[in-house]
Amino acid sequence: MIVLKRVSIWVLRGLLALVLLGATTFAILYFQAEETMGASPTDAHLERISKSPQWGSGRFQNVLVQEPVVFSKMIKGLIFDASPLGRPDNPVPMERRKRSDFETAPVDGLRVTWFGHSILLIEIEGKRFLIDPVWSERASPFPFGVQRFFEPPIALEDLPPVDAVLISHDHYDHLDMKTVKALGAKDTRWFVPLGVGAHLQKWNIDPAFIREFDWWDRVDLDGVTLTATPSRHSSGRAVFRGDTKKTLWAGWAIKGAEKSVFYSGDTAMHDGFVDIGERLGPFDVSIIEAGAYNPLWRDNHLGPEQAIIANKLVGGKVMIPVHWGMFDLAFHSWTEPIERVIEAADKTGTEIYIPKIGGSFVPSSSDDPEKRWEQWWPDTEWKNADTYPVWSTKVDHLIGTSAVKQ
Repeated sequence: MIVLKRVSIWVLRGLLALVLLGATTFAILYFQAEETMGASPTDAHLERISKSPQWGSGRFQNVLVQEPVVFSKMIKGLIFDASPLGRPDNPVPMERRKRSDFETAPVDGLRVTWFGHSILLIEIEGKRFLIDPVWSERASPFPFGVQRFFEPPIALEDLPPVDAVLISHDHYDHLDMKTVKALGAKDTRWFVPLGVGAHLQKWNIDPAFIREFDWWDRVDLDGVTLTATPSRHSSGRAVFRGDTKKTLWAGWAIKGAEKSVFYSGDTAMHDGFVDIGERLGPFDVSIIEAGAYNPLWRDNHLGPEQAIIANKLVGGKVMIPVHWGMFDLAFHSWTEPIERVIEAADKTGTEIYIPKIGGSFVPSSSDDPEKRWEQWWPDTEWKNADTYPVWSTKVDHLIGTSAVKQ
């Protein structure tokens, strides 16, 4: 009995030591990550943004109520449903870029360069806009978490000067502290949804260079107009302190005298696409998120088939699918989004362009849509829309008769 009692005491002490070690490690990591998590709006800032029509019950709201994401089902899916092909086995082909590549303006006034995921450089009628820049290795506040598949195709310091950085929302795969600080050293202008300025100010960005936008707010820069557009998503960087949906999420419409671009940001399907098309469309290029989808969060992301529908609703002449090919953020294979985009585009006769990582698209560069892109990703296993359907709720009137759902 004495021996058993001593063993039990040793076991309990060992377990207690492990618990204390785990708690201490977590506390240290959390403290180190606190700056990366940013800051929620407070005081006068919070009072100002809470006057938005999108604000209610202490946070920003979507027009269409979202189906809640069940955390236990997410964990189960991560364990049992995640594709072993979520990351590439071999280096991802890319075009390495340098500043001199952008010294000559596009002949027809528009060039879209994709650096992976949702990172874009838009050159339009003499202006340059950098969208959702993430140059860090991980989309995470911790030294572990979601890791990018490849190094950036251009060094951050080698980027050409930009007129403004546009942010769609504050999730880690779209708003990166290290990138913000590096760009902020150049007195860069920041156009962000309501509340996101709190993060930037915590990271020492001068408030004079920050402009916050509600949906449909706009600004004119020498004939190029930028409008923040509605989306159906969420926000938050520090869930442990309850900052979910304390900042707004948005897309962006960029319209010059002759050329125009629409960027969806992260979003599920919603009626706002119809309004965007009627008020601001059509667009020479629509850049629509098409990856990181799952039925569990179908009211947060579009997925490939709905991306094609969204492009039609806003009046996109050519669609570039983004939000894929750089981070493993869902359970599908890393190439599945683009394969399904191609399949849905073929069904609907939608013109798409699929740049290589670091590649650029100039609308006038080819009159033949079939010559506008070549497959640069490997052939891997993937599930089609019949096997793995992902459709947002409350939008049957938008998707019910679409050819991609036949």
